Amino acid sequence: MTEQTGRRVTANLSLTLDGRYHGPGGPGDFAAFAPYVTSELARNHMNRIWENATTALLGRNNAEGFMGYWSSVAEDDDADPRDRGYAKWLVDTEKVVLSTTLTEAPWERTRVVNAPASDVVTELKATGEGEILVNSSPSVIKPLLSADLIDRLYLMVFPEIAGGGQRLFDDGLPTTKWTLTHQETGELGELAMVYDRVR
Repeated sequence: MTEQTGRRVTANLSLTLDGRYHGPGGPGDFAAFAPYVTSELARNHMNRIWENATTALLGRNNAEGFMGYWSSVAEDDDADPRDRGYAKWLVDTEKVVLSTTLTEAPWERTRVVNAPASDVVTELKATGEGEILVNSSPSVIKPLLSADLIDRLYLMVFPEIAGGGQRLFDDGLPTTKWTLTHQETGELGELAMVYDRVR
């Protein structure tokens, strides 16, 4: 059995009231999310997710979208300081991208791994220090929930019912207990919550 360092695995995702991480139009349908993602609460919540993280674990789609967007924010002196702080962290930190199609790492400090998420997390937990953050990558978060490998969930819940789209919590997940360690409500009715896995 692999020795573990005690590194925590954390995951961040935004959901609608009906538990969807995108709308009925498919993976690019974020119409229900748009009014809330730049709120004061959302920006403060984003700062919270990366403050102890030293590794970003991403699926390919999110990695491509994130680096295409956040790389420029890191250099933008006019950007909100919280956005710029996160962007600089993402550019500078170790990134592990799970992909079956990428053959080489498209950014600095990035490695591409073609392996199950649970195997990659087990390897990461055996080395290094700091939290391993799975940021808004449901394709990675869902198998880690199935394997009970997530220690903390950072959730934003937006007061919209999407009526369609993919859900985070599928039937068949193992029964687990979580403790609410942080909760805030924003001016638009959005909720920021932090849940820690009870082990």
